[in-house]
Amino acid sequence: MAVEWSGWGPELLFTIDRESGEGLRAQLERQLRDAICSGRLAGGERLPSSRELARAAGLSRGLVQDCYAQLQAEGYLTSRPGSATRVAAVARRATTAPPSPRPPSRPALADFRHGVPDLRLAPREDWAWAVREVCRTAPNSAFDYGDPIGERQLREVLAAYLRRVRAVAATAGQVVVCTGMAQALGLVLRALGGATLAVEDPGAVRSTARQAAAAGVATVPVPVDEDGLDVEALDRSGARAVLVTPAHQWPTGVVLAGHRRRELLAWARRRDGLVIEDDYDAEFRYDRDPVGSLQGLDPGHVVSLGTVSKSLAPALRLGWLVAPERLIPVLAEDKAATDRGSPGLDQLALALLIESGRYDRHLRRARAVYAARRRTLVDALAVHAPGLRVTGLAAGFHAVLHLPAGADEERVIDQARRRGVGLYGLAGLHATPGPWPPRLILGFGDTPDHAIGPGIAAVADLLRG
Repeated sequence: MAVEWSGWGPELLFTIDRESGEGLRAQLERQLRDAICSGRLAGGERLPSSRELARAAGLSRGLVQDCYAQLQAEGYLTSRPGSATRVAAVARRATTAPPSPRPPSRPALADFRHGVPDLRLAPREDWAWAVREVCRTAPNSAFDYGDPIGERQLREVLAAYLRRVRAVAATAGQVVVCTGMAQALGLVLRALGGATLAVEDPGAVRSTARQAAAAGVATVPVPVDEDGLDVEALDRSGARAVLVTPAHQWPTGVVLAGHRRRELLAWARRRDGLVIEDDYDAEFRYDRDPVGSLQGLDPGHVVSLGTVSKSLAPALRLGWLVAPERLIPVLAEDKAATDRGSPGLDQLALALLIESGRYDRHLRRARAVYAARRRTLVDALAVHAPGLRVTGLAAGFHAVLHLPAGADEERVIDQARRRGVGLYGLAGLHATPGPWPPRLILGFGDTPDHAIGPGIAAVADLLRG
Protein backbone atom coordinates (compact mmCIF):
# COMPACT_ATOMS: atom_id res chain seq x y z
CA MET A 1 0.00 0.00 0.00
CA ALA A 2 1.37 3.40 -0.99
CA VAL A 3 1.69 6.02 1.75
CA GLU A 4 0.02 9.32 0.92
CA TRP A 5 2.57 11.89 2.07
CA SER A 6 1.42 15.31 3.22
CA GLY A 7 2.66 18.44 1.47
CA TRP A 8 3.71 19.13 -2.09
CA GLY A 9 7.34 18.05 -1.83
CA PRO A 10 7.85 14.64 -0.17
CA GLU A 11 11.56 14.02 0.28
CA LEU A 12 13.35 11.36 -1.74
CA LEU A 13 16.83 10.00 -1.06
CA PHE A 14 19.18 9.91 -4.05
CA THR A 15 22.71 11.09 -4.84
CA ILE A 16 24.15 12.97 -7.80
CA ASP A 17 27.87 12.47 -8.46
CA ARG A 18 29.10 15.28 -10.72
CA GLU A 19 32.58 13.79 -10.93
CA SER A 20 31.50 10.45 -12.34
CA GLY A 21 31.46 9.85 -16.06
CA GLU A 22 27.70 9.21 -16.01
CA GLY A 23 25.39 12.02 -17.13
CA LEU A 24 23.26 13.79 -14.53
CA ARG A 25 19.96 12.81 -16.14
CA ALA A 26 21.14 9.22 -16.54
CA GLN A 27 22.01 9.07 -12.83
CA LEU A 28 18.61 10.38 -11.81
CA GLU A 29 16.74 8.04 -14.16
CA ARG A 30 18.75 5.04 -12.96
CA GLN A 31 18.22 5.75 -9.27
CA LEU A 32 14.49 6.34 -9.69
CA ARG A 33 14.17 3.19 -11.78
CA ASP A 34 16.07 1.14 -9.19
CA ALA A 35 13.96 2.57 -6.35
CA ILE A 36 10.78 1.49 -8.14
CA CYS A 37 12.07 -1.98 -9.09
CA SER A 38 13.41 -2.66 -5.58
CA GLY A 39 10.17 -1.61 -3.91
CA ARG A 40 11.54 1.50 -2.21
CA LEU A 41 8.86 3.40 -4.10
CA ALA A 42 5.52 1.61 -4.13
CA GLY A 43 2.92 1.70 -6.88
CA GLY A 44 0.76 4.80 -6.52
CA GLU A 45 3.29 6.66 -4.37
CA ARG A 46 3.62 10.36 -5.16
CA LEU A 47 6.97 11.82 -6.23
CA PRO A 48 8.23 15.32 -5.52
CA SER A 49 7.28 17.94 -8.07
CA SER A 50 9.88 18.59 -10.76
CA ARG A 51 10.51 22.01 -9.20
CA GLU A 52 11.11 20.55 -5.70
CA LEU A 53 13.30 17.72 -6.95
CA ALA A 54 15.37 20.08 -9.07
CA ARG A 55 15.85 22.42 -6.12
CA ALA A 56 16.86 19.61 -3.75
CA ALA A 57 19.36 18.09 -6.22
CA GLY A 58 20.72 21.31 -7.62
CA LEU A 59 19.58 20.31 -11.13
CA SER A 60 17.69 22.20 -13.76
CA ARG A 61 13.95 21.76 -13.75
CA GLY A 62 14.02 20.88 -17.45
CA LEU A 63 16.39 17.95 -16.76
CA VAL A 64 14.03 16.57 -14.09
CA GLN A 65 11.03 17.00 -16.37
CA ASP A 66 12.86 15.10 -19.13
CA CYS A 67 13.71 12.35 -16.64
CA TYR A 68 10.09 12.06 -15.53
CA ALA A 69 8.93 11.98 -19.16
CA GLN A 70 11.35 9.17 -20.01
CA LEU A 71 10.29 7.02 -17.05
CA GLN A 72 6.67 7.70 -17.87
CA ALA A 73 7.28 6.49 -21.43
CA GLU A 74 8.87 3.32 -20.02
CA GLY A 75 5.81 2.69 -17.87
CA TYR A 76 7.43 3.39 -14.48
CA LEU A 77 5.61 6.67 -13.80
CA THR A 78 2.20 8.09 -14.50
CA SER A 79 0.89 11.65 -14.52
CA ARG A 80 -2.25 13.59 -15.35
CA PRO A 81 -2.63 17.32 -15.94
CA GLY A 82 -3.01 19.10 -12.60
CA SER A 83 -1.97 15.99 -10.65
CA ALA A 84 1.29 14.87 -9.05
CA THR A 85 3.64 12.45 -10.76
CA ARG A 86 3.22 8.99 -9.25
CA VAL A 87 4.76 5.55 -9.48
CA ALA A 88 2.69 3.52 -11.93
CA ALA A 89 0.44 1.02 -10.22
CA VAL A 90 1.61 -1.72 -12.60
CA ALA A 91 5.25 -1.28 -11.58
CA ARG A 92 6.46 -4.47 -9.95
CA ARG A 93 9.33 -5.20 -7.64
CA ALA A 94 12.20 -7.07 -9.24
CA THR A 95 12.40 -9.38 -6.25
CA THR A 96 9.16 -9.93 -4.44
CA ALA A 97 9.39 -10.53 -0.72
CA PRO A 98 7.25 -13.34 0.65
CA PRO A 99 3.87 -12.05 1.76
CA SER A 100 3.48 -11.35 5.45
CA PRO A 101 1.48 -14.08 7.16
CA ARG A 102 -2.06 -13.03 7.78
CA PRO A 103 -3.31 -13.21 11.35
CA PRO A 104 -5.75 -16.07 11.80
CA SER A 105 -9.31 -14.97 11.21
CA ARG A 106 -11.50 -14.79 14.27
CA PRO A 107 -14.50 -17.10 14.46
CA ALA A 108 -17.59 -15.58 12.90
CA LEU A 109 -20.09 -16.10 15.72
CA ALA A 110 -18.12 -15.78 18.97
CA ASP A 111 -14.51 -15.99 20.06
CA PHE A 112 -13.82 -16.83 23.70
CA ARG A 113 -10.10 -16.13 23.45
CA HIS A 114 -8.38 -15.33 26.70
CA GLY A 115 -5.70 -12.96 27.92
CA VAL A 116 -6.99 -9.98 25.95
CA PRO A 117 -8.89 -7.01 27.41
CA ASP A 118 -11.65 -5.23 25.55
CA LEU A 119 -9.63 -2.83 23.42
CA ARG A 120 -12.75 -0.75 22.83
CA LEU A 121 -12.58 0.25 26.50
CA ALA A 122 -9.14 1.82 26.14
CA PRO A 123 -9.51 5.34 27.63
CA ARG A 124 -8.43 7.21 24.52
CA GLU A 125 -9.70 10.60 25.57
CA ASP A 126 -8.16 10.36 29.04
CA TRP A 127 -4.85 9.20 27.60
CA ALA A 128 -4.86 11.98 25.01
CA TRP A 129 -5.62 14.50 27.77
CA ALA A 130 -2.73 13.22 29.88
CA VAL A 131 -0.27 13.33 26.97
CA ARG A 132 -1.37 16.87 26.04
CA GLU A 133 -0.98 18.05 29.64
CA VAL A 134 2.48 16.52 29.90
CA CYS A 135 3.61 18.08 26.63
CA ARG A 136 2.21 21.44 27.72
CA THR A 137 3.61 21.53 31.25
CA ALA A 138 6.69 19.30 31.31
CA PRO A 139 10.04 21.09 31.65
CA ASN A 140 12.56 20.89 28.83
CA SER A 141 14.56 18.35 30.82
CA ALA A 142 11.69 15.86 30.44
CA PHE A 143 12.55 15.59 26.75
CA ASP A 144 16.09 14.42 27.50
CA TYR A 145 17.21 10.90 28.34
CA GLY A 146 15.76 10.11 31.73
CA ASP A 147 16.65 7.77 34.56
CA PRO A 148 16.91 4.26 33.04
CA ILE A 149 14.81 2.76 35.83
CA GLY A 150 12.00 5.24 35.21
CA GLU A 151 10.86 8.79 35.74
CA ARG A 152 10.94 9.62 39.43
CA GLN A 153 7.42 11.02 39.32
CA LEU A 154 5.93 7.80 37.98
CA ARG A 155 7.90 5.63 40.38
CA GLU A 156 6.62 7.66 43.32
CA VAL A 157 3.05 7.52 42.03
CA LEU A 158 3.26 3.77 41.40
CA ALA A 159 4.71 3.10 44.83
CA ALA A 160 1.88 5.06 46.46
CA TYR A 161 -0.77 3.44 44.24
CA LEU A 162 0.50 -0.08 44.91
CA ARG A 163 0.67 0.58 48.63
CA ARG A 164 -2.94 1.74 48.54
CA VAL A 165 -4.58 -0.90 46.36
CA ARG A 166 -2.26 -3.94 46.60
CA ALA A 167 -0.72 -3.58 50.09
CA VAL A 168 2.74 -3.52 48.54
CA ALA A 169 5.58 -2.39 50.79
CA ALA A 170 7.54 -0.19 48.41
CA THR A 171 9.31 3.11 47.96
CA ALA A 172 10.07 4.81 44.66
CA GLY A 173 13.62 3.51 44.93
CA GLN A 174 12.38 -0.09 44.68
CA VAL A 175 10.35 0.49 41.50
CA VAL A 176 11.76 -0.09 38.02
CA VAL A 177 9.57 1.03 35.11
CA CYS A 178 9.71 -1.42 32.21
CA THR A 179 8.48 -1.75 28.66
CA GLY A 180 5.75 -4.22 29.52
CA MET A 181 5.64 -7.41 31.56
CA ALA A 182 7.97 -9.32 29.24
CA GLN A 183 10.85 -6.93 29.84
CA ALA A 184 10.20 -6.87 33.58
CA LEU A 185 10.40 -10.66 33.76
CA GLY A 186 13.48 -10.70 31.52
CA LEU A 187 15.31 -8.30 33.83
CA VAL A 188 14.55 -10.46 36.86
CA LEU A 189 15.50 -13.68 35.08
CA ARG A 190 18.90 -12.28 34.13
CA ALA A 191 19.41 -11.20 37.73
CA LEU A 192 18.96 -14.78 38.94
CA GLY A 193 22.50 -15.68 37.93
CA GLY A 194 21.56 -19.03 36.45
CA ALA A 195 19.43 -20.28 39.37
CA THR A 196 16.69 -22.74 38.41
CA LEU A 197 13.23 -21.20 38.08
CA ALA A 198 10.08 -23.08 39.06
CA VAL A 199 6.93 -22.34 37.02
CA GLU A 200 3.32 -23.16 37.72
CA ASP A 201 1.90 -26.21 35.92
CA PRO A 202 -0.48 -25.59 34.23
CA GLY A 203 0.52 -22.10 33.29
CA ALA A 204 2.62 -20.12 30.84
CA VAL A 205 5.19 -22.91 31.03
CA ARG A 206 6.45 -22.93 27.45
CA SER A 207 6.67 -19.19 26.88
CA THR A 208 8.39 -18.70 30.24
CA ALA A 209 10.82 -21.53 29.49
CA ARG A 210 11.79 -19.88 26.20
CA GLN A 211 12.39 -16.53 27.86
CA ALA A 212 14.27 -18.14 30.74
CA ALA A 213 16.49 -20.13 28.38
CA ALA A 214 17.47 -16.90 26.65
CA ALA A 215 18.60 -15.62 30.07
CA GLY A 216 20.54 -18.81 30.84
CA VAL A 217 17.98 -20.00 33.38
CA ALA A 218 16.58 -23.54 33.51
CA THR A 219 12.93 -24.09 34.40
CA VAL A 220 11.11 -26.85 36.23
CA PRO A 221 7.32 -27.27 36.40
CA VAL A 222 5.57 -27.42 39.77
CA PRO A 223 1.94 -28.57 39.99
CA VAL A 224 -1.01 -26.38 40.91
CA ASP A 225 -4.06 -27.76 42.73
CA GLU A 226 -7.23 -26.23 44.14
CA ASP A 227 -5.16 -24.30 46.74
CA GLY A 228 -2.63 -22.98 44.24
CA LEU A 229 1.04 -23.83 43.92
CA ASP A 230 2.13 -27.05 45.66
CA VAL A 231 4.89 -25.70 47.90
CA GLU A 232 6.06 -29.17 48.99
CA ALA A 233 6.65 -30.04 45.33
CA LEU A 234 8.46 -26.73 44.92
CA ASP A 235 10.75 -27.61 47.81
CA ARG A 236 11.55 -30.97 46.21
CA SER A 237 12.30 -29.35 42.84
CA GLY A 238 15.54 -27.76 44.00
CA ALA A 239 14.59 -24.43 42.40
CA ARG A 240 15.86 -21.19 43.95
CA ALA A 241 13.20 -18.98 42.36
CA VAL A 242 9.54 -19.41 41.45
CA LEU A 243 7.15 -17.50 39.19
CA VAL A 244 3.61 -17.44 40.60
CA THR A 245 0.24 -15.80 39.88
CA PRO A 246 -1.18 -15.89 43.41
CA ALA A 247 -4.12 -13.49 43.12
CA HIS A 248 -5.70 -15.29 40.15
CA GLN A 249 -3.67 -18.25 38.94
CA TRP A 250 -3.21 -18.46 35.21
CA PRO A 251 -5.04 -20.37 33.82
CA THR A 252 -6.99 -22.23 36.52
CA GLY A 253 -8.14 -19.05 38.26
CA VAL A 254 -7.54 -20.39 41.78
CA VAL A 255 -6.34 -18.07 44.53
CA LEU A 256 -3.23 -19.08 46.44
CA ALA A 257 -4.67 -20.21 49.79
CA GLY A 258 -3.57 -18.53 53.00
CA HIS A 259 -1.64 -21.53 54.30
CA ARG A 260 0.14 -21.88 50.96
CA ARG A 261 1.11 -18.21 50.99
CA ARG A 262 2.72 -18.71 54.40
CA GLU A 263 4.45 -21.91 53.24
CA LEU A 264 5.74 -20.22 50.10
CA LEU A 265 7.27 -17.30 51.97
CA ALA A 266 8.76 -19.67 54.54
CA TRP A 267 10.33 -21.61 51.63
CA ALA A 268 11.82 -18.37 50.26
CA ARG A 269 13.37 -17.47 53.61
CA ARG A 270 14.66 -20.98 54.25
CA ARG A 271 16.22 -21.31 50.79
CA ASP A 272 17.12 -17.65 50.45
CA GLY A 273 15.02 -17.95 47.32
CA LEU A 274 13.10 -15.43 45.27
CA VAL A 275 9.36 -15.37 44.63
CA ILE A 276 8.42 -13.58 41.39
CA GLU A 277 4.81 -12.45 41.71
CA ASP A 278 2.95 -11.81 38.46
CA ASP A 279 0.09 -9.51 39.45
CA TYR A 280 -1.34 -9.56 35.94
CA ASP A 281 -5.07 -8.95 36.47
CA ALA A 282 -5.53 -8.24 40.17
CA GLU A 283 -7.46 -5.02 39.42
CA PHE A 284 -10.47 -7.00 38.21
CA ARG A 285 -12.17 -8.79 41.08
CA TYR A 286 -15.89 -9.29 41.56
CA ASP A 287 -17.43 -11.27 44.42
CA ARG A 288 -14.52 -11.84 46.75
CA ASP A 289 -12.52 -9.79 49.21
CA PRO A 290 -9.31 -8.20 47.87
CA VAL A 291 -6.21 -10.38 47.99
CA GLY A 292 -3.11 -8.41 48.93
CA SER A 293 0.23 -8.74 47.24
CA LEU A 294 2.70 -11.35 48.45
CA GLN A 295 5.38 -8.69 48.27
CA GLY A 296 3.79 -6.79 51.15
CA LEU A 297 4.32 -9.82 53.41
CA ASP A 298 8.02 -10.26 52.64
CA PRO A 299 9.59 -7.41 50.62
CA GLY A 300 13.03 -8.98 50.96
CA HIS A 301 12.17 -12.17 49.07
CA VAL A 302 9.46 -11.16 46.60
CA VAL A 303 9.61 -9.29 43.31
CA SER A 304 6.19 -8.06 42.19
CA LEU A 305 5.52 -7.49 38.48
CA GLY A 306 2.72 -5.33 37.12
CA THR A 307 1.54 -3.85 33.85
CA VAL A 308 -1.15 -1.67 32.28
CA SER A 309 -1.58 -4.11 29.38
CA LYS A 310 -4.77 -5.53 30.91
CA SER A 311 -5.99 -2.40 32.68
CA LEU A 312 -5.43 0.13 29.86
CA ALA A 313 -4.12 -1.42 26.64
CA PRO A 314 -1.20 -3.65 25.56
CA ALA A 315 -0.07 -1.06 22.99
CA LEU A 316 1.13 1.32 25.73
CA ARG A 317 3.97 -1.10 26.59
CA LEU A 318 4.33 0.08 30.17
CA GLY A 319 4.92 -2.10 33.18
CA TRP A 320 6.93 -2.16 36.37
CA LEU A 321 8.61 -4.32 38.93
CA VAL A 322 9.00 -3.81 42.65
CA ALA A 323 12.16 -5.52 43.88
CA PRO A 324 14.19 -5.91 47.08
CA GLU A 325 16.67 -3.08 47.42
CA ARG A 326 19.63 -5.43 47.05
CA LEU A 327 18.56 -6.25 43.47
CA ILE A 328 17.98 -2.70 42.28
CA PRO A 329 21.61 -1.95 41.24
CA VAL A 330 21.89 -5.00 38.95
CA LEU A 331 18.39 -4.45 37.56
CA ALA A 332 19.15 -0.78 36.90
CA GLU A 333 22.40 -1.62 35.13
CA ASP A 334 20.67 -4.19 32.93
CA LYS A 335 17.81 -1.81 32.15
CA ALA A 336 20.24 0.93 31.14
CA ALA A 337 22.14 -1.46 28.88
CA THR A 338 18.92 -2.77 27.33
CA ASP A 339 17.20 0.43 26.24
CA ARG A 340 18.34 3.40 28.37
CA GLY A 341 14.82 3.63 29.77
CA SER A 342 11.20 3.34 28.70
CA PRO A 343 9.50 6.28 26.90
CA GLY A 344 9.64 9.19 29.33
CA LEU A 345 6.64 11.21 28.19
CA ASP A 346 4.40 8.15 28.34
CA GLN A 347 5.61 7.53 31.88
CA LEU A 348 4.67 11.05 32.89
CA ALA A 349 1.29 10.67 31.20
CA LEU A 350 0.60 7.48 33.17
CA ALA A 351 1.63 9.20 36.40
CA LEU A 352 -0.79 12.04 35.66
CA LEU A 353 -3.56 9.60 34.74
CA ILE A 354 -3.21 7.85 38.11
CA GLU A 355 -2.79 11.04 40.17
CA SER A 356 -5.82 12.68 38.58
CA GLY A 357 -8.11 9.80 39.53
CA ARG A 358 -8.91 9.05 35.89
CA TYR A 359 -7.14 5.70 36.10
CA ASP A 360 -9.31 4.58 39.02
CA ARG A 361 -12.40 5.85 37.22
CA HIS A 362 -11.49 3.85 34.12
CA LEU A 363 -10.95 0.71 36.21
CA ARG A 364 -14.37 1.07 37.82
CA ARG A 365 -15.98 1.45 34.42
CA ALA A 366 -14.09 -1.52 32.94
CA ARG A 367 -14.79 -3.67 36.00
CA ALA A 368 -18.52 -3.06 35.59
CA VAL A 369 -18.37 -4.07 31.91
CA TYR A 370 -16.48 -7.28 32.65
CA ALA A 371 -18.76 -8.11 35.58
CA ALA A 372 -21.79 -7.83 33.28
CA ARG A 373 -20.18 -10.12 30.70
CA ARG A 374 -19.28 -12.55 33.44
CA ARG A 375 -22.97 -12.71 34.48
CA THR A 376 -24.00 -13.17 30.84
CA LEU A 377 -21.56 -16.06 30.47
CA VAL A 378 -22.67 -17.75 33.68
CA ASP A 379 -26.34 -17.38 32.73
CA ALA A 380 -25.72 -18.77 29.24
CA LEU A 381 -23.88 -21.79 30.65
CA ALA A 382 -26.65 -22.39 33.19
CA VAL A 383 -29.18 -22.55 30.35
CA HIS A 384 -27.23 -24.41 27.69
CA ALA A 385 -24.77 -26.50 29.71
CA PRO A 386 -26.46 -27.03 33.09
CA GLY A 387 -24.57 -29.08 35.63
CA LEU A 388 -21.12 -28.31 34.26
CA ARG A 389 -18.74 -26.83 36.81
CA VAL A 390 -17.43 -23.32 36.21
CA THR A 391 -14.44 -22.05 38.22
CA GLY A 392 -11.96 -19.20 38.21
CA LEU A 393 -14.63 -16.51 38.07
CA ALA A 394 -13.70 -14.51 41.14
CA ALA A 395 -11.35 -12.20 39.25
CA GLY A 396 -9.93 -11.42 35.83
CA PHE A 397 -11.80 -11.95 32.59
CA HIS A 398 -11.70 -15.65 31.92
CA ALA A 399 -13.43 -18.68 33.40
CA VAL A 400 -12.67 -22.39 33.36
CA LEU A 401 -15.42 -24.76 32.19
CA HIS A 402 -15.05 -28.37 33.32
CA LEU A 403 -16.31 -30.68 30.57
CA PRO A 404 -17.91 -34.05 31.34
CA ALA A 405 -15.48 -36.84 32.21
CA GLY A 406 -14.25 -38.57 29.10
CA ALA A 407 -14.97 -35.64 26.79
CA ASP A 408 -12.45 -35.12 23.98
CA GLU A 409 -11.20 -31.58 24.55
CA GLU A 410 -9.57 -31.23 21.13
CA ARG A 411 -12.64 -32.59 19.33
CA VAL A 412 -14.90 -30.10 21.11
CA ILE A 413 -12.60 -27.24 20.11
CA ASP A 414 -12.39 -28.41 16.48
CA GLN A 415 -16.14 -28.92 16.11
CA ALA A 416 -16.86 -25.54 17.72
CA ARG A 417 -14.51 -23.81 15.26
CA ARG A 418 -16.50 -25.38 12.39
CA ARG A 419 -19.58 -23.72 13.84
CA GLY A 420 -17.93 -20.32 14.04
CA VAL A 421 -17.13 -20.40 17.77
CA GLY A 422 -13.60 -20.09 19.16
CA LEU A 423 -12.98 -22.31 22.19
CA TYR A 424 -9.61 -22.95 23.83
CA GLY A 425 -8.42 -25.88 25.91
CA LEU A 426 -6.40 -26.09 29.07
CA ALA A 427 -4.59 -29.37 28.41
CA GLY A 428 -1.98 -27.70 26.21
CA LEU A 429 -0.90 -25.47 29.10
CA HIS A 430 0.41 -28.43 31.09
CA ALA A 431 4.14 -29.18 30.99
CA THR A 432 3.82 -32.75 32.22
CA PRO A 433 1.99 -35.52 30.33
CA GLY A 434 -1.63 -36.28 31.19
CA PRO A 435 -4.21 -37.50 31.00
CA TRP A 436 -5.77 -34.30 32.32
CA PRO A 437 -9.45 -33.65 32.91
CA PRO A 438 -11.01 -31.91 29.88
CA ARG A 439 -11.39 -28.19 30.55
CA LEU A 440 -11.96 -25.08 28.47
CA ILE A 441 -10.74 -21.54 29.12
CA LEU A 442 -13.58 -19.18 28.31
CA GLY A 443 -12.31 -15.63 27.94
CA PHE A 444 -14.87 -12.85 28.06
CA GLY A 445 -12.62 -9.79 28.11
CA ASP A 446 -12.79 -9.14 24.36
CA THR A 447 -15.99 -11.10 23.64
CA PRO A 448 -18.90 -8.72 22.96
CA ASP A 449 -21.94 -9.13 25.22
CA HIS A 450 -24.22 -9.87 22.27
CA ALA A 451 -21.98 -12.76 21.14
CA ILE A 452 -21.70 -14.66 24.43
CA GLY A 453 -25.20 -16.18 24.58
CA PRO A 454 -25.43 -17.20 20.89
CA GLY A 455 -21.88 -18.54 21.01
CA ILE A 456 -22.60 -20.83 23.96
CA ALA A 457 -25.92 -21.88 22.48
CA ALA A 458 -24.24 -22.87 19.21
CA VAL A 459 -21.93 -25.36 20.97
CA ALA A 460 -24.28 -26.47 23.76
CA ASP A 461 -24.44 -30.12 22.62
CA LEU A 462 -20.64 -30.26 22.33
CA LEU A 463 -20.18 -28.95 25.87
CA ARG A 464 -22.65 -31.42 27.33
CA GLY A 465 -20.97 -34.28 25.52
